[in-house]
Amino acid sequence: MDGVFVPNISFGFPVLKAIKKHAKKTIDVHLMIVNPDQYIEEFAKSGADVITVHYEACPHLHRTIQLIHSFGLKAGVALNPHTDVSVLNSVIKDIDMVLIMSVNPGFGGQNFIPSVLDKISTLRQSIDDKNLNIRLEVDGGIKLDNIAEVSKAGADTFVSGSAIFREKNYQEVISKMRQSLN
Repeated sequence: MDGVFVPNISFGFPVLKAIKKHAKKTIDVHLMIVNPDQYIEEFAKSGADVITVHYEACPHLHRTIQLIHSFGLKAGVALNPHTDVSVLNSVIKDIDMVLIMSVNPGFGGQNFIPSVLDKISTLRQSIDDKNLNIRLEVDGGIKLDNIAEVSKAGADTFVSGSAIFREKNYQEVISKMRQSLN
């Protein structure tokens, strides 16, 4: 987060480099910034495996996706809650992941926007109809009481912050979320 595209600022390259030294899982970097192209190389060098950029921040989205792929990384595109999924039609075959924001980006602890469920279903149908291997991720307001419904709509990857970190036992909450998906 750069304080421009969204009002908050979050960690950058030094923290990513430190995390990469200890990470055993994929590092997925979600850039909520303007001009993401000018930072993609540094995020790649700092340890990202996947870089997700916002459609709304990329005037030349296809070029940005190509740039991410040029570093051997997977490319994701995030859509804000108000953005229609049809904007991905021209690049859908070029991306590895779509991130549907189910809150307005920039602040943790917001409530899930229920109208996003229709976007998830529409996009899942499009991905399946085209027989594409694309992750469909949802970020924002994901909790134990809605993760199954979001999965049923078509999401296969979930970002949950406040619902986990507000609890004393993180593993227990995550385990319950996973159980509710079965």
